[in-house]
Amino acid sequence: MGDVVSGKNLIPDNFPGGSVDLAAQIGMLWDLIKAPLIVPLLQFAVYVCLAMTVMLFVERLYMGIVIILVKLFWKKPEKRYNWEPIRDDLEIGNSAFPMVLIQIPMFNEKEVYKISIGAACNLSWPSDRLVIQVLDDSTDFVIKDMIEKECQRWASKGVNIRYQIRESRGGYKAGALKEGLKHDYVKDCDYVTIFDADFRPEPDFLRRAIPFLEFNPQIALVQARWRFVNSDECLLTRMQEMSLDYHFTVEQEVGSATHAFFGFNGTGGVWRIAAINEAGGWKDRTTVEDMDLAVRAGLKGWKFLYLGDLQVKSELPSTFKAFRYQQHRWSCGPANLFRKMVMEIVKNKKVTFYKKVYVIYSFFFVRKIIAHMVTFFFFCVVLPLTILVPEVEVPIWGAIYIPCIITTLNSVGTPRSIHLLFYWILFENVMSLHRTKATFIGLLDAKRSNEWVVTEKLGDALKNNKNAKQAPRKFKFNIGDRIHLTELGFAVFLFFTGCYDFMYGKHNYFIYIFLQTITFLIVGFGYVGTIVPSS
Repeated sequence: MGDVVSGKNLIPDNFPGGSVDLAAQIGMLWDLIKAPLIVPLLQFAVYVCLAMTVMLFVERLYMGIVIILVKLFWKKPEKRYNWEPIRDDLEIGNSAFPMVLIQIPMFNEKEVYKISIGAACNLSWPSDRLVIQVLDDSTDFVIKDMIEKECQRWASKGVNIRYQIRESRGGYKAGALKEGLKHDYVKDCDYVTIFDADFRPEPDFLRRAIPFLEFNPQIALVQARWRFVNSDECLLTRMQEMSLDYHFTVEQEVGSATHAFFGFNGTGGVWRIAAINEAGGWKDRTTVEDMDLAVRAGLKGWKFLYLGDLQVKSELPSTFKAFRYQQHRWSCGPANLFRKMVMEIVKNKKVTFYKKVYVIYSFFFVRKIIAHMVTFFFFCVVLPLTILVPEVEVPIWGAIYIPCIITTLNSVGTPRSIHLLFYWILFENVMSLHRTKATFIGLLDAKRSNEWVVTEKLGDALKNNKNAKQAPRKFKFNIGDRIHLTELGFAVFLFFTGCYDFMYGKHNYFIYIFLQTITFLIVGFGYVGTIVPSS
């Protein structure tokens, strides 16, 4: 029998040939562990990614079919539910109108506070049946004073507006909303409408939404669609518009039509106060207090209604820093809520088994967890690694066909941006890195799982700056805001795998890999979104 070769025999005590010998030894080590370890692990990762891709594909296809049926055959909400306009009654006067509370939570909203307060004060609703509550958690005393004076200005015009502050920001937005409902003057209110500081509803918003709640006692929430005043500001806002339009056009519409359940978007919606109280009120255990309340109310048997033609203008974050913080919150929060509520959903006896499966599998698992992970792991990690390990095959249907169909289905919400679809894919792949990280933080209930950073709104600040005469100013280069090492690291990794595929590969993945590398570099060097000059 021949001599047995051990791993120790392959590694000499010294490397007389310098870097050439070192590279040779590394190559031998790679050959030693590739077949028994690397290939099986990578093949397993491919199978997992393919399974997640199929799950996401089936979910997207299901929603695509449903939305077509909804558009073609479903009756309009005014026909499916009892609805009639609320009119003045000569005998009882304005008492025909229910009491409505408007809550506007704020935190240092210098650029947009006037817009939201003004829009709320101009709502077409009897003034004696409307209470506007500005919940100011601002820490900047100058801004605090500005917001209070704006409330006083509207109060002097006869508007029933209340300026409320708290001693601390405990619970963040959920804490402010919860505290706002405790005031004595709220006890007479039947419904509460929530608008974030950058939201500007049309005057007829309440007249179109409230009748659904007033004449359908089983409905707890009416959610309006968001529209964006700054979607054309930069490429970043166009990318966001594409993602959010799909969310509203398809996901919210399908949830409303099939199960009368969907996640409350946190703003631009009207709640029945009795439903909030029955569900246990606002809770601050996650960064998605809106989704938390919606799930708990849904488990109590309450129904939700989404109105796609009732639209509220709002602002998208146009700086990459603000967008990253927002995406962390939107990805971490649902995963953390899933961890905390999954057994509560399983044990619930008030809703059907089918609805529980929908909430756990479709609403949470596929859309909030799988969608982020498969995008990142498959297209940014596993697929590039298979280039270095040609023994592992990825079927073309999983690498190309199904992802292309999913992407096409995602584009239906914003037809005007169809020409940006390919770049949107590349950008979403980059952002999936942050969303996947945030998802794991939420699932593990890690340190940053309850991190809350208010999304910065620029309002008309940039437009005003452009119109005004600009004095010479210094541009401060903040390396922490502009250079993102994680993205640059992935750019280097993808560039290496792309070069390897170009020289030795057989699938021509390098075309996609190099384009994805460029996108990681653009984001890594901070050339995405609006660049705000320092004062």
